[in-house]
Amino acid sequence: MLRHLAIAAVGLLFTAPALALDLPTRKAGLWELKMIFEGRNLPPTVMKHCTDAATDKLMNANFGGSNEQHCSKQDMKTSGGTITIDSVCKFGDMTTTSHAVVTGSFDSAYTIKVASTRQGGLAVPGVAPGAETHMTIEAKWSGPCAAGQKPGDVIMSNGMSMNVLDMQKMRPPTR
Repeated sequence: MLRHLAIAAVGLLFTAPALALDLPTRKAGLWELKMIFEGRNLPPTVMKHCTDAATDKLMNANFGGSNEQHCSKQDMKTSGGTITIDSVCKFGDMTTTSHAVVTGSFDSAYTIKVASTRQGGLAVPGVAPGAETHMTIEAKWSGPCAAGQKPGDVIMSNGMSMNVLDMQKMRPPTR
């Protein structure tokens, strides 16, 4: 159960920003990311992610790029230091409409605020069908990756760790 929750959290983490067609690459090193689900009785999900430029680009391509075939809309606009992303994506019998606003610097700290609605799919506890949900991702660069870490390593606040690149290798091939 915890492993599925961790995989879902990592998937959400990279799916939301990867909906942007071409986000800037984050500074290499250790990033602390906090996901806050507003209006739900859930504690924030915190994880530390070790990354480098190649891993960051690969994750955006693999986690976000797979969405291109499922999305009827993926619009990204940049104005000043703000990136706005609007998307409509369908996965099976679920359609998600999202509006995300990204502010900050991919060298030090950034915030992503996502408002989304979901139609169809499995019920989500605490979320009414078709209701708008709000999530904030706060990311800050902490410094170099810790000794023994490699790019792609993610450490969840519960101590569980995984490597998203290894998870990517386990995904079934797309047709």
